[in-house]
Amino acid sequence: MKITFKQKNNDIKGDVLFVSIDSKNKDETIKENGKKTLYLKCDELEKMNLRKLFLLVRKMIIMAKSSKAEKVAFDFNDFKFKNIELTDVELAEIIGTQLDFANYEFVKYKTPTKEEFGFIKEIIILGTNKEIEKAILKGHIITDEVNKTRSLSNTPGGDMTPHILAKCAKDAVKGLPVKVIVLGEKEMEKQKMQAILSVGRGSDEESKFIIMEYMAGKKGEKPIVLVGKGVTFDSGGLNLKPSGSMTGMNMDMSGGAAVIHVLTLAAKMKLRKNIIALIPSVENFVSGKSYRPGDVIRSMSGQTIEILNTDAEGRVILADALTYSQKYNPEVVIDVATLTGAACVALGERASAIFTNDDELSKTLEKIGEQTGDYVWRLPMWEEYENEIKGILGDWTNIHNKDSRYGGATYGAIFLYQFIKGYKWAHIDMAPRMTSMTGEYLAPGALGTPVRLLYKFIEGYKN
Repeated sequence: MKITFKQKNNDIKGDVLFVSIDSKNKDETIKENGKKTLYLKCDELEKMNLRKLFLLVRKMIIMAKSSKAEKVAFDFNDFKFKNIELTDVELAEIIGTQLDFANYEFVKYKTPTKEEFGFIKEIIILGTNKEIEKAILKGHIITDEVNKTRSLSNTPGGDMTPHILAKCAKDAVKGLPVKVIVLGEKEMEKQKMQAILSVGRGSDEESKFIIMEYMAGKKGEKPIVLVGKGVTFDSGGLNLKPSGSMTGMNMDMSGGAAVIHVLTLAAKMKLRKNIIALIPSVENFVSGKSYRPGDVIRSMSGQTIEILNTDAEGRVILADALTYSQKYNPEVVIDVATLTGAACVALGERASAIFTNDDELSKTLEKIGEQTGDYVWRLPMWEEYENEIKGILGDWTNIHNKDSRYGGATYGAIFLYQFIKGYKWAHIDMAPRMTSMTGEYLAPGALGTPVRLLYKFIEGYKN
């Protein structure tokens, strides 16, 4: 999508759909005197808030697309609302972000029609100045990486193996000052990463451990480490998923896709930070080589993991990745994973679950989540929960040791905590926000969560 800026309506030429925010008329497109106008209904102006603002911008794009418009024009000042306290620059970045967010659709595997796919090709914005324009274009760049994350996650599992994901990570940062190292299975054996290797053993595809290093901060400054779950397809292993639950499991690498593009975005924006991204990538498949319920695995940390369910594989591979992260003496570690359906049961589909013992870190991430639309909600992770993951044969079980159906999101988090104790750390279970939901004015499929949240966290972080 091209974004251009004009000073007056008369400067706009060609077949353009003009947008007018209206609190009285219904949502509709009207053609008068050769000019097409989209009336965007916005009733109850006094109740407008940031969440509704996100939806309003997206609705404008979705309605414009449905009317077959290719060019859309609107006045920046129409999106200023008295009861939303934002500077012009903050508002501009939000608008720039939401425009591209709504325009995205994953059409790689669709056959083009004569009318193609109905994307908005150009947005013309009036009522701006240089600062506003710069912020809008910044939002445009941010969402470009969000949408690339969505495309990686949406790619079918047959076309997104650990090897391909590693190649995508390299391609994402081509020409940027980022070092990418990919460990194969022989290298992981040397690192004693048996947790990752055990999960990936059932697949013919070689498991990979992707390391991305962007070191543009001060020399000696502790890095921020992002860890993303990279299960490129999850069948459940020997604890095979029901067929309905297997649909969409190509997206089980969404956390990995997110951290790849957060680091890429930071490099493109030339942030003066030290950032590491770690992505353990496997396929969780079924074969004669698959790891079994009852197996005891010695992880890279030296702690052993008693496998009670092979479908709780994400936390197992993340255990080794969290241990590896400590090589960098990190300032803070944040892992992102589509870890549990239990997080969806707890929160529905409107917020990711966040777990941490650091109150300040939690409050910061929650606040940024509200500002960006990557909403997170804190769930408990008290020390007492450790009792339910203590093993009989091994140190820790990878699910509740009595196979309880309660509290699964917390038990996943408390398991991960055993491999990162002593460091500032947060776990984001993004399973509730893996895909869009009805009413969000977004295309079906992956959401690119939580790229915006993590980028803004890094951008504002003070060591």
